[in-house]
Amino acid sequence: MVRILMVCLGNICRSPLAEGLLKSKLDNSKYFVDSAGTGSWHIGNQPDKRSIAVANKHNLDISNQRGRQFSEVDFNNFDVIYAMDINNYETLNAMAKSDKDKEKIKLFLDVLFPGENIDVPDPYTGGIFLFEQVYGILDKATTELANQLNHA
Repeated sequence: MVRILMVCLGNICRSPLAEGLLKSKLDNSKYFVDSAGTGSWHIGNQPDKRSIAVANKHNLDISNQRGRQFSEVDFNNFDVIYAMDINNYETLNAMAKSDKDKEKIKLFLDVLFPGENIDVPDPYTGGIFLFEQVYGILDKATTELANQLNHA
């Protein structure tokens, strides 16, 4: 089983949406998808109500997810770790204890734009429109990633 982790700052906006979208596109007997945040503010909380609303609008239920903080043991528990932006990518790299850990960390939008270091925008301080935009970006990226994984 391939284990994939999506990581953003608080684990309530981007990474829960990415987790839910990717899970919906992969065979759960072959892939395990989870999400986490580099920060501790939202441990145990549901995703942001705007993330839940946007997901629901697209027939995706992420309301059962609960925020958790990324831990060094995640390097052992996951095969690939996708950071939603360069700041979280750098935070994860700083936490890595080995080159093997660092090799697992990828910038998520490199799936669509290899080597361009493009961030998934953080919609937290924006309105529902920004959450819709982020959903669209994540939908495209998770579709591409699922296609790559399913044809690997």
